[in-house]
Amino acid sequence: MLIKFRPLLNNAVLRNGYDFIVRNFRCGQPLQNKVQLKGRDLLTLKDFTGEEIKYMLWLSADLKFRIKQKGEYLPLMQGKSLGMIFEKRSTRTRLSTETGFALLGGHPCFLTTQDIHLGVNENLTDTARVLSSMTDAVLARVYKQSDLDTLAQEASIPIINGLSDLYHPIQILADYLTLQEHYGSLKGLTLSWIGDGNNILHSIMMSAAKFGMHLQAATPKGYEPDPSITKLAEQYAKENGTKLSLTNDPLEAARGGNVLITDTWISMGQEEEKQKRLQDFQGYQITMKTAKVAAPDWTFLHCLPRKPEEVDDEVFYSQQSLVFPEAENRKWTIMAVMVSLLTDYSPQLQKLKF
Repeated sequence: MLIKFRPLLNNAVLRNGYDFIVRNFRCGQPLQNKVQLKGRDLLTLKDFTGEEIKYMLWLSADLKFRIKQKGEYLPLMQGKSLGMIFEKRSTRTRLSTETGFALLGGHPCFLTTQDIHLGVNENLTDTARVLSSMTDAVLARVYKQSDLDTLAQEASIPIINGLSDLYHPIQILADYLTLQEHYGSLKGLTLSWIGDGNNILHSIMMSAAKFGMHLQAATPKGYEPDPSITKLAEQYAKENGTKLSLTNDPLEAARGGNVLITDTWISMGQEEEKQKRLQDFQGYQITMKTAKVAAPDWTFLHCLPRKPEEVDDEVFYSQQSLVFPEAENRKWTIMAVMVSLLTDYSPQLQKLKF
């Protein structure tokens, strides 16, 4: 086994950078950064403390401010290359990663199943070592979390989870940045999940309590989250003094929630289950009736692509819907992940309050 080297929207048009900070963030005094993520893998948010996740969000806000608002060029990835393994197709993950890495001066290399078959034509150990010799990091969007774990074990470069059957950590970073921009703070928010007990919910369960957020999740019977993940989430809630409730009643989960969240009911690889799932998820569509029992300041998130049976147009295109800022923030958060894992850069923006 190789040993890894760990070297020492709002939608309004903003007039200037100061307005951007004031309207979107609560800023504290500049503090010396004590978080060091360089050389690490990002396989699941379970592996990261609250302070480490907050640091990645702070860095995301910093890059967004400096590049988008101030028009600075930050070639932090100059001379670096990124391997992108996609067993599953994607719009947002591919575009955000390719354009973000290139914007930072790096060279992304996109590999589909026509280019690389993990564990088929070559075992994962050999693939990990070859990629380690030619790229500086790998983002892999795969079917099995176990494949990511093996790549991380055998590679000498950072491995980033672009999605697996168990987790989707980079999506949750975008979600949290979007909520930070909208609410100014995450602590005390109640997240209401209504949908499948899938990788998105798992990633929320591994991180929400670390910010002091409560989670109310409704899934149909038989579609509950993984029991081992639930057990760990209960531990996190206890440690952080937050509430975690799991139910089969969508309105119960939505009651008093600040953020209504859902996702696709039919993920890639589940197409044969479509008719059964559509039947089992009856009553789980998010509508204004759902929103009526939520908190007065409710917002809506969906990682996209969206189907009308999951959320109706009235909610999806409402002023409370943050889905398009959420999609854009995929870019700034994945850029922050790359920068934090591959460089010693420290944010220039004042540290955010969470």
